[in-house]
Amino acid sequence: MSNSSSLSEFFLLAFADTRELRLLHFSLFLGIYLAALLANGHIITAVASDHHLHTPMYFFLLNLSLLDLGSISTTVPKSMANSLWDTRAVSYFGCAAQVFFFFFSFSAEYSLLTVMAYDRFLAICRPLHYGTLMGSRACVKMAAAAWASGFINALLHTGNTFSIPLCQGNTVDQFFCEVPQILKLSCSDSHLREVGLIVVNGCLTFGCFVFIVVSYVQIFSAVLRIPSEQGRHKAFSMCLPHLAVVSLFLSTVMFAYLKPPSLSSPSLDVVVAVLYSVVPPAVNPLIYSMRNKELQDALRKVISWTFFSSGNIAISLYK
Repeated sequence: MSNSSSLSEFFLLAFADTRELRLLHFSLFLGIYLAALLANGHIITAVASDHHLHTPMYFFLLNLSLLDLGSISTTVPKSMANSLWDTRAVSYFGCAAQVFFFFFSFSAEYSLLTVMAYDRFLAICRPLHYGTLMGSRACVKMAAAAWASGFINALLHTGNTFSIPLCQGNTVDQFFCEVPQILKLSCSDSHLREVGLIVVNGCLTFGCFVFIVVSYVQIFSAVLRIPSEQGRHKAFSMCLPHLAVVSLFLSTVMFAYLKPPSLSSPSLDVVVAVLYSVVPPAVNPLIYSMRNKELQDALRKVISWTFFSSGNIAISLYK
């Protein structure tokens, strides 16, 4: 029996007992992490450096890439370090920091995806009012509101979770400090406050989900009325990547937190956690650049400039 006030560290789930499997886990996570860093870094650089991409849609995409980098950097590096150094320990404050930054990035990202749905709705269904409603000042305010909502949500969840007495040990059956796994360590009914907070968040999340669905129903109705095939193709290329990212985000998170207890098992929980916390930050840049010619051209410029600069540096060092 232990109390949260006397805990100094938690022990995370060990992926494997043998060094070979731990190194395999380290290599897989390293590959995914580097892919996420490169892909999101290239999008941030492309949007910031190319004046053709200084529009509301790409401004919000830049913010999304920043949040994706923060999200994956909260969980993956610590898990890789544990596998590499054969340890499972994370300090009490380190665990609290993981919970805070994880909730912050995910809450802000979902708010930002809702704002991006509103942006697409105005661009396609209200094009005459788009320039007025989505000016630079309005975009900054919307992005700031998304980040602020993530901060407040993370503060509430972190403070509430770590104020709960923990009486069931300090072993977290997950590769990072996930709130549902921490709540399993709580005393009897002392976790009901956090459950209530999650229910309130669920209602807000559902409200945003309804807003996104209604927006896209109207968007697709407007797109199908566009007479030219080229116009429809351009409209779909603007909307389908965002819809794919929203679907990936919501499906994995909803399955992770709403699946029935009968389906819960340590191995399945880990797989689901990887799907919603590790995969999206690495896949989102690919989804957004797949059908977007403007972004593809900007990314080619960034990549060619990177290789050109690296080549010049190498030649200078050789001389």
